[in-house]
Amino acid sequence: MLSDTIERTITINAPVERVWSVLTEPAFLGRWFGNGEPVKIDLHPGGLLVFDHGVHGVIPARIETVEPPRVFSWRWSQGAAGEEPNDSNATLVEFTLTEDDSTGGTRLTVVESGFARLGLPADEAADRHRANSRNWPGKLEQLRADCEQTKA
Repeated sequence: MLSDTIERTITINAPVERVWSVLTEPAFLGRWFGNGEPVKIDLHPGGLLVFDHGVHGVIPARIETVEPPRVFSWRWSQGAAGEEPNDSNATLVEFTLTEDDSTGGTRLTVVESGFARLGLPADEAADRHRANSRNWPGKLEQLRADCEQTKA
């Protein structure tokens, strides 16, 4: 049976407001999640977010939730590059930020869900889940590094 969800949590030595900035501002978001170039982002529910993933192509996403500085989510296609996300081809990526009282930093949790509902053959959906599971740790480490830099 295909797992529907990927969940990762990290602690970042930076205040929630700093993590929110790195999570949502075009230059930062393009650096930790894209190919290094600023992303195109219309930061409101229903707004478009466009990542350039280099060899993987340009990937559009639709913003679902913007609750500064606590919750940010987008829905992105797991199909072909350039494909607009819809109910049958996309997963939901949700970031939740909370203060970490033990460190004075931020606890960031990312949950990507919807793999079991993709309109793809089961083996392709499983491949997407495996690939995304492998990629989230590196993306989150880059996000952490950008957050923990002394200058924005």
